[in-house]
Amino acid sequence: MDDRSVSATPTRGGGIAAFLAKAAGVVVILVLAVLIAMWGIQRYVTERLTPDPVTIARASLEGMREQNRLSAFAARYVAVVTSQQAQYGFSTEKTLIMPGTVRYEVDLGKLQQRDVAWDANTRTLSVTLPPVEIDGPQVELGAIKEYGSGGLLTTFTDAEKRLDAANRKAGLAELVRQARDATPMRLARDSTRRAVERSFAMPLRAAGVDAQVKVRFADEPTPSTERWDTSRSVEEVLGNAS
Repeated sequence: MDDRSVSATPTRGGGIAAFLAKAAGVVVILVLAVLIAMWGIQRYVTERLTPDPVTIARASLEGMREQNRLSAFAARYVAVVTSQQAQYGFSTEKTLIMPGTVRYEVDLGKLQQRDVAWDANTRTLSVTLPPVEIDGPQVELGAIKEYGSGGLLTTFTDAEKRLDAANRKAGLAELVRQARDATPMRLARDSTRRAVERSFAMPLRAAGVDAQVKVRFADEPTPSTERWDTSRSVEEVLGNAS
């Protein structure tokens, strides 16, 4: 009985199939690598080229602080006061008409990064300003008018000097009282608010950032309809980023 050996010879078709499978695997890996690389490049470009509202707001804040003080509203008032003096059985009075100008200012040097907050959900930049301050009044000395009854008391005593001093003191106090009235204070806040909103909104708009700017004053009550407490200040955002 002859011993015969049997050997298996691989077919050409199986070899081609294995080669094609390996080639397909390599192609898939290359495609995935290209896609990952493209995604990484796109993300890098997006992060580098997309305007950052926080960075823009920070630059605007620094620009505002360099202005030191902002005066966006001024008003002219006229005080009319009368003082009387009585002595030795005689009396006299004098009326003073004193015009003066008052400027309403905000000390921008007091602004801090925590006063500017960016809410990414509503795309709102919230700015809290220091209270409005009154500068003046600047009395128009050339426009002052005085009227008095004169008499013996002003001739033989210093009553007229005391009347003038009392009238000027009362006139200044009256100008300040008028300047602090609710209506001019509201007008001053509104004018300042619009000026600051433009200062922050224009750089954002120029950079293509769709955002709204809301400005309030530190001494104003926070409206219940606004979500000021949910915003993150520029200081917090920059602190987390670092």
